[in-house]
Amino acid sequence: MKEKIEETVEIPSGIELELKGSEIIASKGSKKSKKSFKLKNLELKKDGNKIIIMAKKATKREKTMINTIKAHIKNMINGLNEDYVYKLEVVYLHFPITLEMNKTNNTLIIKNFLGEKKPRICKIVPGAEVELGKNLIIITSHDKEVAGQTMANIEKATKIRNRDRRKFQDGIFMTERAGRAI
Repeated sequence: MKEKIEETVEIPSGIELELKGSEIIASKGSKKSKKSFKLKNLELKKDGNKIIIMAKKATKREKTMINTIKAHIKNMINGLNEDYVYKLEVVYLHFPITLEMNKTNNTLIIKNFLGEKKPRICKIVPGAEVELGKNLIIITSHDKEVAGQTMANIEKATKIRNRDRRKFQDGIFMTERAGRAI
């Protein structure tokens, strides 16, 4: 059954939200976050310190899209207030892994993984800050998607193929993500 649905998201003081068609630009100080949405049968409106997401004839699909857009907007606002932090741990048994940051290419170079001669390279998404410790990598960003994608790129670079995972347990693994310990 089709019905009219409206969801509102409160904008806290200190955060400026700008609406340009289907694109939302949120800023606070020097931090800026931008997200565009595909609005099929949906409307976005700004009313004072609220963002209204509505559908005139909402089906189940539109209801889920409204909730998804609402969650993205809340993540943007939360990221501007407090950075998202991901922590990864470097684990090795036989061959010590060394890490290097290449600032010009925005990449992380993983050397001596499982004794391999060729280093493994993973991309750091622009907007993420990566700190390297001895056996700890800390990723911070005000954009949740950027921090999460950078973390996934690093984990995926140390994926082990064609070997027994019970014996070869080396790698870089997530130990803490965006406010939750694993």
